[in-house]
Amino acid sequence: MSFSLEDLADIIRSRRGAAAEKSYTKSLFEAGLPRIAKKFGEEAVEAVIAALGEDRGALTGELADVIYHLLVLMEARDIALADVLTELERRTSRSGHEEKASRGAPR
Repeated sequence: MSFSLEDLADIIRSRRGAAAEKSYTKSLFEAGLPRIAKKFGEEAVEAVIAALGEDRGALTGELADVIYHLLVLMEARDIALADVLTELERRTSRSGHEEKASRGAPR
């Protein structure tokens, strides 16, 4: 498969300039950050529910929705996929328990 998360991020970035009546992505940007964040949360909950079921196809679809809406949220906040991947690379350079402890207590 040659389609990548970077490809999807590029498509999302390009659709910021599209007409809202022709682009769901653009309509999300026009609705603003609260709507984008809410939609990401809704999709995450739907993925959790699907994960508890037996339908692999339903879970795959919900996970695709989560990834898409996550990338829309990142674009809305001007966070590049490369920056997130750099952070993940930094975190995986040691054990997960060590990395989590280094972040300190939750706020």
